[in-house]
Amino acid sequence: MVKADIIRSIELKLGISHEDASLQVESLLYLIKDQLMELEPVLISGFGQWKVREKKSRVGRNPKTREEYEISPRRVVTFYPSNVWREEISNNSFD
Repeated sequence: MVKADIIRSIELKLGISHEDASLQVESLLYLIKDQLMELEPVLISGFGQWKVREKKSRVGRNPKTREEYEISPRRVVTFYPSNVWREEISNNSFD
């Protein structure tokens, strides 16, 4: 599923125009990204939480040449599913 699919699904479920659905999705994504840029976690109850994590500098290795190099420190966004959603997923049959 891509963003266009999400917008289309919202259009159909809510009976709103494509422009309104697109605006809603874009607004939500903007709010999430804005909070993460400020290093604030985003929590959606029953779904999960996004957090920005600091990764330290470390040594990497090219598997082909075995040459070592330094991987620079960086920030990464991690997602942690809620226990409720994790339980729903584990109890769902994939048959």
